Amino acid sequence: MKLKGKSVVVTGASSGMGKAIVERFVQEGANVLAVARRKERLDALAESLQDAPGKVVAFAGDISQEESMVGAIDAAVKEFGRLDMLVNNAGVMDDMSPIGDVKNEKIEQVFGINVYGPMYAMRKAVQVFLAQGEGGNIINVASLGAMRTAAGAVYCASKAALVSLTKNTAYMYMPDGIRCNAIAPGGIATEISTSMGMPNMAGYNRVKNVLATAPAPGSAEQIASAALFLASEDSSYVNGDVLLVDGGWAAG
Repeated sequence: MKLKGKSVVVTGASSGMGKAIVERFVQEGANVLAVARRKERLDALAESLQDAPGKVVAFAGDISQEESMVGAIDAAVKEFGRLDMLVNNAGVMDDMSPIGDVKNEKIEQVFGINVYGPMYAMRKAVQVFLAQGEGGNIINVASLGAMRTAAGAVYCASKAALVSLTKNTAYMYMPDGIRCNAIAPGGIATEISTSMGMPNMAGYNRVKNVLATAPAPGSAEQIASAALFLASEDSSYVNGDVLLVDGGWAAG
């Protein structure tokens, strides 16, 4: 087992990529604090994995709020005795709006979940890692949208910010043995599109030209495999990297 005894916090754990990551990590022996708003889904996930080598503990919280993210890190330390890893997976789409049409509410919503939540969690996690004195590991789920116009202005900007935060953190804490990498998924079959609502048609009509070049959607399990690589000692010399998992979409 590649993650035996590791203590991990995973956000956005109730569905899609987050759920797949929790399932894979627990089967590899990790103890996971699974974070999301829908506690009933988290409880069902924990029950489904009760016979796995690792353990799942449900933590209901709003990923965009500092109190929730600090509380999740504290809960993991209390439950498992330490923190080894943070996976910032939770994310939300925008409505494809170009910048001239963007509403303040959409900026607050998307940046709250895609940027501020990870920043709050990373700040607290790094403080715990430094206090423990044994390094640590952070994995951020960014997006192909950080590099290509595969969504609206707010989503693309939020994921680009997460990529920059990943690289900065990796460099700043390299001497302390803290690694920080990102996964940039392409089109993955998850529920994230349900967060988009009615698209801005001006933006969508521009973005659809990029979407038309996408390969068949990937699976949440394929993202979980990438996360396991970054979480394990197999990637011990990988730091500050952005791992594209997009079926070759960005290569075109």
